Amino acid sequence: MKRSHLPGIIAMATIVLASNILVQFLYGQWLTWGAFTYPLAFLVTDIMNRAYGAAAARRVVLVGFVVGLICSLIGTQIMGEFGPLVTVRIAIGSGLAFLVAQMLDVSVFAALRGSTWWRAPLISTLVGSSVDTALFFTVAFSGTLSFIHPATDVSWASEVGPLLGSGPETPLWVSLAVADWMVKLSLALLALIPFRLITARLSSSA
Repeated sequence: MKRSHLPGIIAMATIVLASNILVQFLYGQWLTWGAFTYPLAFLVTDIMNRAYGAAAARRVVLVGFVVGLICSLIGTQIMGEFGPLVTVRIAIGSGLAFLVAQMLDVSVFAALRGSTWWRAPLISTLVGSSVDTALFFTVAFSGTLSFIHPATDVSWASEVGPLLGSGPETPLWVSLAVADWMVKLSLALLALIPFRLITARLSSSA
C-alpha cells in the first residue's frame, strides 16, 4: 500500500463507519441520516480512480467493505427495541450492495476515463448508486426473498401505501428505496464540484 493512498483509505473507512451509525437515526419519514453520508463513498472511489488508477480504487473499496462487514456483525449483536439493530438480511444486503456497486463504479469509471472530465464520475456514480439501491432494498426487505433468512420479520416493509406518500400504491420498502435513490442522484451531481477541485489539486501536486 502506497502512502499516497492512505487519505482515501481513511476517508472510505470513516464514511462507512459514520453511515452505519447514522443509519440508525431517521430524517423525515423515508430517509435516515446515513443516506446523506453513504453516497460520499462513490466520491472517494472516483477520486482514487482518477488520481491513482482502478487498482488503487479497488483496494479502497475492499477496505470499505471490511469496515462495513465489521459494523454489520457488531450490529447483529446489539439488541434494540424491535430486535437486533442490524438483521441478517440487512447485513447481507448491505455488504453485497456495497461491494457490487462500488466495483461496478470502478469499472465504468475506468471505461470512461478518457472522456470529458465530468462524464466518468457522473455516469459511474449514477450506475453504481442505482445498483446499490436496488440490491440493498430488495435483498434486505423484499418479501419474495424471505428465504434468505426466514427468521427476519420484514412484514412491516411490505405494508402497501402511496409511493412517497402521494404516488401509486407500493410496498413501503419501495418508497424507502426511491427516496434513497433520489438522494444518491442529487449528491452525484453535487459531488462533481469537490471531485473537480480535489483531483485538480492532486494533479498539480504530483
